[in-house]
Amino acid sequence: MIDRRLFTHFDWLLFTVTLTLALVGLISVYSATHHLHSVYRKEIYWISIGFFFLLLAVFLDYTLLERFAYMLWGSSVFLLVAVFLIGRSMGGAKRWLPLGFFSLQPSELAKLALVIILAKYFSARTVQDKGLRFKDLLVPAVFLMVPFALVAKQPDLGTAIILWMIFWSMVLIVKVNFRVLTGIVLTFAAAAPFAWKALKGYQKTRLSSFLDPDADPLGTGYHLMQSKIAIGSGGLFGKGFLNGTQGKLMFLPEHHTDFIFAVLAEEWGLIGVFVVLSLFLILVGGGLNTAGNSKDRFGFLLAFGMTSMFFWHVTINLGMVSGILPVVGVPLPFISYGGSFFITSMIAAGLIINVKMRRFILG
Repeated sequence: MIDRRLFTHFDWLLFTVTLTLALVGLISVYSATHHLHSVYRKEIYWISIGFFFLLLAVFLDYTLLERFAYMLWGSSVFLLVAVFLIGRSMGGAKRWLPLGFFSLQPSELAKLALVIILAKYFSARTVQDKGLRFKDLLVPAVFLMVPFALVAKQPDLGTAIILWMIFWSMVLIVKVNFRVLTGIVLTFAAAAPFAWKALKGYQKTRLSSFLDPDADPLGTGYHLMQSKIAIGSGGLFGKGFLNGTQGKLMFLPEHHTDFIFAVLAEEWGLIGVFVVLSLFLILVGGGLNTAGNSKDRFGFLLAFGMTSMFFWHVTINLGMVSGILPVVGVPLPFISYGGSFFITSMIAAGLIINVKMRRFILG
């Protein structure tokens, strides 16, 4: 039975922003793929399924996630392992589990599981005034490194980076001892050359093309140069719906997934970009407000973790398509085409709404 008091505190603003972004995504995907009927039709299916999971995430008491946190994390790891055994390969990467009429990308669910397990772990422990010590980070590090290693092995550098950023966002908000943090930063700095050697050839090439995209304009720098052309050609008001050329004429690769923001900017211009960025700002700001006003520590960390996921996805994707950051394959929440990621984003938004509307409900 759903408590009627929940509707009194329902976050209609965040709910509306989420659905608006989903609508923008549908319009953008249609524009980028209207000549491919199966693609945008699938997007309609994903929006319908995502809306169901949004409502489920809103009305299912979020405190149940604390009880089943370890099981959810373990299940996500199991699915990631299953990818290597029975997964489907595409574009040189093995990231999907075939489940009949659709394919599941377990790495997306791993983001939610990581937030939930870290919220569970940190909410159950008292942090000293000086912050987390090194030994306090050992268990959380395992929660991160197991899915991180499995995702990086697929390979999926973009999702692995998101997992990494979510982890450190939550750790820093809990508070880390300054000496411990300094030691960790210096250790990572010293390990950077070894990390570079561990990267695959195409990943090194992407980083190199970021530093000098003009060095190979028809090869490794092609994505970035075409993306910049699309964004810049939009001007103030854009070329109009369905009138973009970079995506329509297939100059821009991945124009309906990772680089869909470039298609949006070309067709709707600076005005359209400003509207979309404002929606994301409301989403992130609303998530932080929800975290700050949550009724318990688990709710605070849950809302903050989900919000950090949105923040890093938006920041890295926009930096990627505009040339500020290297191309690492990070989609834009609600707007990029992709079923698993879209459902993950809807669940995350639903959980933020859930935490906010339950802050006045005891028990």
